[in-house]
Amino acid sequence: MRKQVFLTLSILLLAIVQPATAQKQLSYYLPTDVSYDSTIPTPESVIGHQVGEFHITHDRLVSYMYAIAEASDRITIEKTGETHERRPQLLLTITSPENHGNLSSLKEQHKALSDPSKSGSIDIANVPAVVWQGYSIHGNEPSGSNASMLAVYYYAAAQGEEIDQILDQLIILVDPSFNPDGLTRFSTWANSRRSKNLVADPNNLEQSEYWPGGRTNHYWFDLNRDWLPVQQPEARNRIVKYHEWKPNILTDHHEMGTSSTFFFQPGIPSRNNPNTPKENFELTTRIGNFHAIALDSIGSLYFTKESYDDFYYGKGSTFPDINGGVGILFEQASSRGHAQESQHGLLEFPFTIRNQFTASLSTVAAAVAMKDELLDYQKRFFTDAKGEAARNTNKAIIFGSQNDRSRVKALADILVMHEIEVKWLKNDARLGTNKYPAGSSMVVSLNQPQYRLINAMFEEVTSFQDSLFYDVSAWTLPHAFNLSFDYLSAKSLTTIKSGESYGKEKATAIPVNASDYAYAFEWDDYYAPKMLNRLLNEGILCKVANDPFSAAGKSFDRGSIMIPVSLQSMSTSELLNTLSGLSSEFDIAISALPTGLTMGVNLGSRTLSTVEKPSIAILAEGGSRSNDVGEVWHLLDNRFDMQVTLLPIRNLEQADLNRYKTIIMVDGNYGNATSMEKLKTWIKNGGNLIAYKRANNWLKQAEIIKLEFVKSEKDTGSPKSYATMDETRGAQLTAGTIFTGNLDVTHPLAYGYNTTSLPAFVNTNGFFEAPENPYAYPFQFDEREPLLSGYVHPDNLKRIKGSPGIIVSRYGTGQVVSFAFNTNFRAFWYGTNKLLLNAIFFGSEISSRSKAE
Repeated sequence: MRKQVFLTLSILLLAIVQPATAQKQLSYYLPTDVSYDSTIPTPESVIGHQVGEFHITHDRLVSYMYAIAEASDRITIEKTGETHERRPQLLLTITSPENHGNLSSLKEQHKALSDPSKSGSIDIANVPAVVWQGYSIHGNEPSGSNASMLAVYYYAAAQGEEIDQILDQLIILVDPSFNPDGLTRFSTWANSRRSKNLVADPNNLEQSEYWPGGRTNHYWFDLNRDWLPVQQPEARNRIVKYHEWKPNILTDHHEMGTSSTFFFQPGIPSRNNPNTPKENFELTTRIGNFHAIALDSIGSLYFTKESYDDFYYGKGSTFPDINGGVGILFEQASSRGHAQESQHGLLEFPFTIRNQFTASLSTVAAAVAMKDELLDYQKRFFTDAKGEAARNTNKAIIFGSQNDRSRVKALADILVMHEIEVKWLKNDARLGTNKYPAGSSMVVSLNQPQYRLINAMFEEVTSFQDSLFYDVSAWTLPHAFNLSFDYLSAKSLTTIKSGESYGKEKATAIPVNASDYAYAFEWDDYYAPKMLNRLLNEGILCKVANDPFSAAGKSFDRGSIMIPVSLQSMSTSELLNTLSGLSSEFDIAISALPTGLTMGVNLGSRTLSTVEKPSIAILAEGGSRSNDVGEVWHLLDNRFDMQVTLLPIRNLEQADLNRYKTIIMVDGNYGNATSMEKLKTWIKNGGNLIAYKRANNWLKQAEIIKLEFVKSEKDTGSPKSYATMDETRGAQLTAGTIFTGNLDVTHPLAYGYNTTSLPAFVNTNGFFEAPENPYAYPFQFDEREPLLSGYVHPDNLKRIKGSPGIIVSRYGTGQVVSFAFNTNFRAFWYGTNKLLLNAIFFGSEISSRSKAE
C-alpha cells in the first residue's frame, strides 16, 4: 500500500514540474468507473471550451446551468435575485425525480426539524439531508465556480447505484457563483491576458491583477463577511433561500496562496466559537475523513486543523454552525491565471478545479453516510436551544434609540431576515439610565428557535480561549447601530409590553403643516443627511443650526436643518408638496415654523449657516484599501444617493481638484504616493480632507498635519521561542474590537448624536496622541474602561485608553479630519456613519480656533 501511494505521488509530482501541458479532457476530472448519460450536455458543448481551458465567464456559467437543468429531470433551477450589476444569482435543486415530485412536502418536513414545536413528529428516516454547495464567493478564487459545472454534470449524467443513492438520500443545492460581479471582473482579466503558450511566470501580467482585483463584489465588499449582517444584495438574496432550507452541510469553496496545497476543515480547535456545540466540530472532523480518502485517491496534498477558524458567524463556513448545520471551508492553492510556478512545481488551473470537484463529491458521500446523524443533530440543536432559553433567567432583549427609528429598524431588518421575530415596544420604558420610547424601541423574545443566533448577535465577550482570530473578535449588533439595549427578566416583562411584530405594522404618513415663514427638521434620524441631500439637489436653500432653538412647541438641537420659505426659488405650495413627500418617504417629521422669533437663537441668527451641496471625491487605486474605498462609496452612493467621484491617485496631477469641496483618503499605504503636491495645495486653499487610519501617516510625512501616534511599550524581556513568534505577534494585533468613547455632542462632527457615549469599531493599532488644543478632538476613547466587546492585547488596551478617536487639524485655510477608526465597517456599522456625513456636510462649520496646528 505504501509503495502504491509513493508511486502515485511520484507520478503526480513528475506531472506538476513539467511545462504547461495540453488541455485536460473531461475524463481528467470525472470518476472513470461510472457511465454517463449521453443526452446530458457536457460543459464544453455549451460554453464552447473545455473546463479549465479558459476561466469561465459568468454569462457562460449561467448558460450552462440553464441548459443542463432543461435536459435533466434531476435538476430544477431558479433565479434567486440579482447583483448590483444586475447579474442573476442562481440556485439549482438536485435530487431524484421522485423527490422532485414531492419537493414541497420534503422541504416542509426538513424545515420542521428547526422548530421544536414541530420536530417531534418528523421521522428523519424518511427525510433527505440537504447539502448546499456554494462556489467562489471571492471572484478571483475561480476554481470553485469552474468546478461547479463538473459537479452539476456529474449529478445529472452519472449512472448507477451510487448516484441513485445520493439523489434519493440528499437534496443538493448548488450555487455556482456566490459572487457573479467579482467572478466576471476576474475572468475578464485572466482570459484577456492569457497567452496561447501558457506563461507560468508569477511576474506575468495575467497573474498580477490590478486594483481592486476580482475578490469582491461591485462595491468591493468581501461577501464572505456578509452572511450575518446581510448588507449586500448577494447576501440578502441568498439568505432567504438558506433559511428556506436550513441545510445540514454547506460547503464554501475558496483559494489561498499559490505555494499552498489544499485545506479542509476543521480549523484550529482553540479558535472555535464557544456558542457552537462541540458535536458540530466532531461531525466536521468525521466529514473531513471523507475528504482525505477522496484526495488520497488522486494523490493531492492537503492539510487540516492547522489554519483558519470557526469563530465569526458572518462567514459562509461558520454561519451554518449557529443554525443547526455544519459549515465546511475548502481552500485550494491558486494558480490565479491559467498556470503558475509554485514551490511544488507547476500549478495548473485544471488541477485546482479537480481538487474542488473531488471535495464536492466527497461531501455528498459523507452526507449520504451520515444522513440520519446530521438530521438528528439538526433536530437536537434547536431542541437543546429551547431548553437553554427556558433555563436562562433573561427572557427577552429590549433595544432602541431615543430619537432615531431608522437605526432601530435597520437592526430589526437583519434580525427578521434571520427568522427572528421582533416586536415594537408598546409602552415607554426605562431601565437604569436607558430610556426606551415606544415609537423607537423593540423587544426580542428569547423563546424562539433562533435563541442561539440571537445570543451570538447581542453578546458582549471579552474573555477568549485563544488570542488569534482569522477575522473579527466582536460584532455585538446593538453597538454597531449605536443603540441602547438591556436583557429583560420575567419580572421586567410584567411591566414592559410588546406590541405588533415588526414588518406587519401599517405605515402611517407624517403630515407637514403649511407655513409661510420656515420649516425645520432635526438631525437625529439616520437618514436625515439623505433627506438634506435631496433638498439640496432640488435647489432648496437649507441652513444648519449651530446653536439650539425652540419653536412651535418643539426643541431643535444643534445640527437641525431650517428651510426659510421666502428665500426659495419655488412657490410655497411646491415647497410644501416636496417637503410632505420627503417627510413620508424618510419617516422624518418636518415642523412648520410660523415666526423667526424663536426661543434660543432666532432664525435669522448668524449661527444658522447655509449648507452647501456636497461635491466629493474618494482617492482610489494606488495605496488605498479597496474594501475601505468600497465602504465609503457604497455608503454615499447606494445608501444616501449622493454623487461621488472615484478619483484615481495617478490622475491627481491632471485633475481639477477645485471641483471638490471634500476629498476622502481611506486607510491604506500611501508611502510611495509622490504625486500629491497638488493635494497639499488644495487643502491649503480651503479643502476639507477626511483621512482614515494609515492615511494619516502619509499626511504626517507630507507635513500637512502634526499628528503623533501612541508608541508601543518595547519588549525588553528574555528571548522567546521561535516556534511561538507568530502567535505572540498575532496576539498583539487588534483585528476587530468594540471600544466606547466620549463624544462632544456640541461639536459639528457630532451633530445628531444625543448621548456622549459612542461605540466604535477598531481594527488597528494606530492610536493618536492628544494634540495641545483640547478642542481639536471631539471623540476620545474612554480613559478607564474603553473595552466593550472583543479581544485586545493588554499593551494596546493601555495605549487606546484616553486616546483621541478623531482629530481636526488646520492646514492653511483648509483642514484635515483624521479618524483613528473605520466609521463605515462592512456597511453594518451604522452607529458611526454620521460622523463621516457630518464631516462632509458641516466640516466648514468647525471653528479654526478649535483645530490642531
